[in-house]
This record gives sequence, C-alpha cells and structure tokens, in this order.
Amino acid sequence: MQDPREDATPTPHDFSRPDPAFAHVQGEGLSPSLRSSQADPYRDDYPQPSPSPNNSTALLPTSASPAPGASYGTEKTSSAGEAVEKRRRPLGLILGALAALVVVILAVVLPVYFVVVKKHHNAASSAPGSSGDSGSDSGSSGGGGGGTGGKVVGAVSGGDGSTVTTVNGDSFVYNNSFGGYWLADPENPFASGAKPNSWTPALNESWTWGVDHVYGVNLGGWFVLEPFIAPALFQAYPAASDEWSLSTLMRADGTLEAKMEAHYDTFITEQDIAQIAGAGLNWVRVPIPFWAISTWSDTGVEADGTVESEPFLEGVCWKYVVRLFGWAKKYGIRVNLDLHTVPGSQNGYNHSGKGGQINFLNGIMGIANAQRTLDYIRIIAEFVSQPEWRDVVQMFGIVNEARVLKIGRDQLSAFYLEAHTMIRAITGLGAGNGPFISIHDGFDSVSSWAGFLPGSDRIIMDTHPYFAFSGNPQNAPIATSEDPDDAGGQWPRLACSSWASSLNNSRSQFGVTVAGEWSNGYNDCGLYLNGVNGSHSYGGDCSLWEDSSTWNATVKAGVQQFALASMDALGDWFFWTWKIGKAADGVVRSPLWSYQLGLEGGWMPTDPRIALGKCSALDVNAAQFDGTYSAWQTGGKGAGTIDAAATDEFGVWPPATISGVDAGALTLLPTYTATGSVPTLVYVTPTPSVSPSVTPTASAGNGWFDAADTTPAVTAVAGCTYPAAWSALDLPAPTTRC
Repeated sequence: MQDPREDATPTPHDFSRPDPAFAHVQGEGLSPSLRSSQADPYRDDYPQPSPSPNNSTALLPTSASPAPGASYGTEKTSSAGEAVEKRRRPLGLILGALAALVVVILAVVLPVYFVVVKKHHNAASSAPGSSGDSGSDSGSSGGGGGGTGGKVVGAVSGGDGSTVTTVNGDSFVYNNSFGGYWLADPENPFASGAKPNSWTPALNESWTWGVDHVYGVNLGGWFVLEPFIAPALFQAYPAASDEWSLSTLMRADGTLEAKMEAHYDTFITEQDIAQIAGAGLNWVRVPIPFWAISTWSDTGVEADGTVESEPFLEGVCWKYVVRLFGWAKKYGIRVNLDLHTVPGSQNGYNHSGKGGQINFLNGIMGIANAQRTLDYIRIIAEFVSQPEWRDVVQMFGIVNEARVLKIGRDQLSAFYLEAHTMIRAITGLGAGNGPFISIHDGFDSVSSWAGFLPGSDRIIMDTHPYFAFSGNPQNAPIATSEDPDDAGGQWPRLACSSWASSLNNSRSQFGVTVAGEWSNGYNDCGLYLNGVNGSHSYGGDCSLWEDSSTWNATVKAGVQQFALASMDALGDWFFWTWKIGKAADGVVRSPLWSYQLGLEGGWMPTDPRIALGKCSALDVNAAQFDGTYSAWQTGGKGAGTIDAAATDEFGVWPPATISGVDAGALTLLPTYTATGSVPTLVYVTPTPSVSPSVTPTASAGNGWFDAADTTPAVTAVAGCTYPAAWSALDLPAPTTRC
C-alpha cells in the first residue's frame, strides 16, 4: 500500500519542512531521558565556572601538536596501518591548483583575519611570553591544531567584557559568562585555541562523543534560502516559491548577484557567532547548496524542447562560508557542514533548491544526478579535510533529508556506502582524519538503521524530530501556567516520551546519533512555514504565533518548558534555526523557530544545561544510554573494516534498481562520463574596509587535501541529449542507449 505521506503530487506542506515518521508517535518505554537520570558521564559541569579572563595569555596554546595516535600530515593510513587506495587526478589540474596557490594564500587570510581590541589590554600584553605567561609549550590533546603548529605569536584573546573590532571596523562587547574566550592570531589565522565555554574542549582539543555534549543551532536560510526564514526576499517576488524561481526572477531583473550577495554578507555576522558562544552553545550546523561550487547551464532538454539551465548564483556564497569558518575558529565553535541541496532534488521540498519532483536516485535521471552529487561531496571533503579547517569542520552532512520512501532504502543505503568509501579514501581512516560523516534517516525511524554499516569509520545518524508537520491540528494548549512544573501543558511530556527513547536506543544500536533539526514549533503557524502557497493545519488562530510581541508570561513559560524538555530528550541537538529574518512589515513572523529571538524575548534558556534532568522531573522514563560507544564508531580500533556480508543487499554501485524505472530500461538510463574538469574550491574573499596591519605568514592550503585524488569530474557525454535533470519524471524513458 502506498504510504499516505507519499502522494504522487506533493502538497504545499511537502515543499516545506517534512514530518519524520515518529514525530507525533509516543515513544516506547517511557523512562528517564538521555543523560539526565544516570551517573552523568558528560562534561556538563553545571556549577558556575570561574570568571573568564580578559588577559588570557595563560590560556593560549603554544603548540598545535596532533592528538596521540592521530596523524595530521599528508600521509594517511588506516587504523591498522594499511594504505588507502587513492583516486587519480589529471596532472594539469594539479599544476593549475599549484599555480593558484599564491592567489589563494592572499585571498583566504582576509576573511579570517580580525582586528581585535581587548578591554584594558593591548596585543603586546596578550602575546605568549608577556607578563603573566609561563612561556611553556603545551601540546593539544587532539582535534586538529590549525595545521601549522608552532608558537602562537602576537595573538590577541578576550573573555567576558572584552571588545571585538571586526574587519569592517565595527565593534561590539563580547558577553560570555561561561568562561569562554575568543582567540585571534594575525600571523596565523588558523590558530585553534578558542573555547566557547568552560565545559567544551577548545578546537585543538579532542571532542569525546558520549562525554561532550552538542548544544547547537542551525544557520538556516543563510546560504540556502527558505521562504519562512528570509520572507522579505520572497515577498518582493510574489511568484517565487523556492530559490530556483526566486533566482530566475532576480536574474530577469538584473539584481540576482547584488541581492544575494547582500543577503550572504549581512544575514549572519561575526556578532551572531559571538552571541552563539555567549549563549552556552558550542556547535553550528551550516546548510550549504551545491551551487556554492558550480552550476550547469545545460542539464538536459525539457518536454517542450527548451534546454533546462540551473538559475542559481554560482560560487559566490562560498567565500562567505569560509568567512564563517574563520569566525567559528575565533570563538571556538565547531561546524557541522551540511550539503542541503543536490542536483535534481533529493526530497522535492523548497529547501532542496526546487520544490516538486525528486530526481536524485529516482526516475530516469536518478543515477546521473547522484553522480554529480558524489562529485560535490568529494570537492567539499577535499577542502574541509585540509589541516587549516579540519579542527573546525568536524562533521559533514552529505545529503539533507533524502526521502527514502520515494528513493528506496537499498538505493539510499548504496549511496551512503559509496560516499563513505570515497570520503575515507580521501581522508584516511581513524580519528583525526577528516570529519565525521553525517547521514540522515530519510524520514524512516532511526530504529530501522540499527546495525547499519558495522565497522564503518565515524558515521553519525541525523534525525529531525518535529511535531509541527504531523498534519494534525496540534492545538492542545501550551500557555497553561507560569509555574515551571505545570507550564507547557502536554507538550513537554510529549517531547520526552516521543524522542528520548528513540534517540538513546539509536546511540546504543547504531552509534553516534544527533537531532540535526528541531524547534519550538509544536504547531505549524508561521509566515510561509508550509511554503509560500501553503496552508496551516493548526486548529486555532495562528496570529498569536506569528508575533511574539503579543505573548504574555504564561505563553513564554510554556514555550520554554517545551524547549527544555526537547533539549533533554534529544541530548545532542541543533535547534532550527538561530535567526528568522523579518517580514516586509518589520516583524519576525515565525518566532517559534528563532533561538536568537527566544533569548531576547525570554522563552529560550540563557544556559542550555538547565535542561538536563527535565524529563526525569516530569516522571517520563526513557531508555538510557551510558555514554559508551564502540571504538570503531568514533574512529578507533576496527574503523573502516565493514564486513561484506553487511552490505549484501545494497553493496553495488550504481544500485541494481532505481525507483520509478522498469527493470528492462535500467541499461538505457542516462549517465555522465568522468572526463570533466574538477572545480576545486578556490575563492575570492569579501573585501574588508579596514586594511590589516600585520601580514599573515600561515599557509592557506590549496583547496585540495589529497594530491593523489586525480579522478576527473563527471560531465555530459559528447553528442548525447539528456532529459531535463530537474523535471525528468515528466519525460519518457530512453529507448536507446546514448
């Protein structure tokens, strides 16, 4: 029987944020939530930390040694010491990359160079070896170390109350009462000694899963537009419903580059990252589009004979992504970089780039679009695995929210395995060699992924639990009391009972599991939340939930208790999202989805650790997780030793079958050929308005970690005519092989 959520024609709801299969289902075994009612193994030392320093020279690292047993050089080996097979790349491309190296070095340092002024202290007093500094060298305990090693010279740092001056000459006071401090080294912009708070390891120290706790936010709507996050852009173009249509309209009136670059430059600023650290958070999840790298001007022929061309702004946002990496380094924030869009669309939602059809691993262009996607994953993996970035980008989500009920479980599993094999051939095996690989549950239950790819190297299960998109009215009251014990009505208990056991069992049966998205949106109210042309299923009046200035103390108390219960139930989490842009009338119209607005308005906790124990306090019993992972799950012994028997059902690439394609037509499916040029991530940085006074001396890398990876990129076969890659489901299957 066809799943009722998988209608042939997606509804407007389908084009916005989806509903996970378990989002509105009571969890089994109502027991204490994760990490709250057990002997706490986590580094969440709730007692108030000592005041953070203004003169923090004693805290600055003086060396960047790799973790014991970790290899941070160019030689990559498996955990058993076996060489990893490398792909080949044309010599001309390597020479081209080397020729561009000088340009890259000059370009990359600008976005991560920061002019900083410490409150009551100058740079000289902050340098190692000055007053208060022991002058001793101390090795890091792992995590990266900025890739350059050596003594941090001329560095400036500051804690609570220090003043930061940005590259554009703006200044703000850094507020962080949790012992966090920022670090900027003008000569080495890749130094990684900053800490966001006392309970989180510095970037050049090891993160320990099961001990350290992910308190994260998404930076949604920044590099991948969503109508409800950036509503004013869509209100200016009423015919636009996704970034494809918006880009088409902006391109037609000649404003695409100017408007999009203005958005990239201003939607999230350095002060946002400083505020994230000051809020007790320690990770950001950063959705990016494939067009940060490249687009194709010819993706095939549509039914009317016109050539389909991707309208997105090509390549421009990448320099702002790298600028974000620099800010994250400065404030000690770890990055989960998420490939949110892929060619052809993996889910048909507006945040895949184009709402409507799913042409990734589905239909006649399913394999071809997957081939392109693997190239984009490869290019990103090469960049973030460089020594300059690998201690800040510690997680890489390879494809966001692929809809397994349309694509097929075996097909998606085969893609995940192929991507894992490719990435680990680039990075090498074991802890410290490239980022953790995050895979989404595909809106199947996380329990269905138990035992997936045993012996793989550092794979994380990502799940996105929401109540808002269940399709139900969700009108049970949340504004019930100001008393924390009674506030929130049914919603805090429902969060605990629905999610805590599910995620804890996944940690025990799969491995590291995170909630990559969740929100305070218990209902689906919010301007454009269900798409530009969508409607609400909420059974009440949405106007209250579209303007937080009307909320009283009871409403805020209810939302906060729901947030705390969600945090405790999920354990390791990324709230969706940090910021919601104002609508054309100057009002944030989806306030339940903004962490920043919740801090300002008083319904989000100023310290996320107060959520610990919330589910237990509500007498909700959930399955427990003791914080212990198998060594191979976190890059230790056995990582990268997948048993062939575990992949018998799907271990062939390309997949043996494709959804929506008859078995007899499989051999005729269009594919690309690996004879194209690889668009290595070389970029031009945003130009600062203040000229740097110190010349950086650190190497910036060349955008490509593995020099032995020389395989060309895929491209169209010369002389072949392809069906339109984004609308192929409307086109007939080929009758002859090209």
